[in-house]
Amino acid sequence: MNFEDYATYKEISTQTIAWSQAIEIVKSTTLPDLKNYQNAIFVGCGSTYYLSIATAALFQTSTGLQSRAVPGSELLFNPQFVLSKNSDGKLNRTLLVAISRSGTTTETLRAVENFKKMNCGEVVVISNYYEKLSHLADISIVIPEGQEVSVAQTRSFSSMYVASAMFCARISNQDEMVKRFSELPAIGNRLIRDFEETARKMGEDQSFESFFFLGSNFNYGLACELSLKFKEMTLTHSEPFHFLEFRHGPMSMANGKVGIIGLVSESNFQNEMKVVEEMKQLGAQLFTIGETGTDISLNSQLPEYVRGVLFLPVIQLMAFFRSIKKGLNPDNPKNLTAVVELNL
Repeated sequence: MNFEDYATYKEISTQTIAWSQAIEIVKSTTLPDLKNYQNAIFVGCGSTYYLSIATAALFQTSTGLQSRAVPGSELLFNPQFVLSKNSDGKLNRTLLVAISRSGTTTETLRAVENFKKMNCGEVVVISNYYEKLSHLADISIVIPEGQEVSVAQTRSFSSMYVASAMFCARISNQDEMVKRFSELPAIGNRLIRDFEETARKMGEDQSFESFFFLGSNFNYGLACELSLKFKEMTLTHSEPFHFLEFRHGPMSMANGKVGIIGLVSESNFQNEMKVVEEMKQLGAQLFTIGETGTDISLNSQLPEYVRGVLFLPVIQLMAFFRSIKKGLNPDNPKNLTAVVELNL
């Protein structure tokens, strides 16, 4: 079988080209002045909602500005639960960051249109296409190299995540951190090359009936996205959890037919690895990825803040190989379309 015949395989394997473009674009983008804002909201749908969860965590820790992520539909239909007000009852100044692969996702598009009518802050759009959403932006970051033929997001997600993370570093004036992003593409290429066979072996293992993805801090958003990839591409039951939350109920599912994939952080390494060992004792099959001391070690020597995207390619490849092994088409998952456009 020639895996090159699948768009998904090519998009995963070449995604670092899009990372490089994202880095160059964000370097030259004029950014908002945070002095004008009380908080920030990140919105997206599906994969880009999970990207928003990860980015909101990065943004808050880097800027100190209160930040949260919500699905586009929540900002559209329930803005009163999303946007905060000051003591005078007026909306707080809010920086809205809208993330969309296509730039035409209905809920996100309508949410941004409504937000602009409120006149309470600027809109930053991060996308792979210069489409309707970008036309509404005060600041637009578009990464064409992240565009995809496949329905499930891989290259697009990672390119927008690199752009989002670097956006957070730049807007908080972390100049030394910003410089380190340029090291990501070479490291990503090494990981794809060195661990493709590992990904294939695990992906083709049909003894697994379900998967759980664990991640803390901004890694939780990435765990959500990787869990979605297994749902979409392999039609396998999968769920994401914060590491220690897995002890609170979900551990009852741990057995020999369950695969648990841990995105291990450096800052919480000891506590997260305790969960890993406990789940092994319950019979689950564990697979960890982290900077060092894990089944796959990134060995990037990059700050934790910068290297998050490196978790993605190997696990994306696992989903691809599992899909092929099950006789599915990873390029066109069941019941899905690349763009969700609704009559709202």
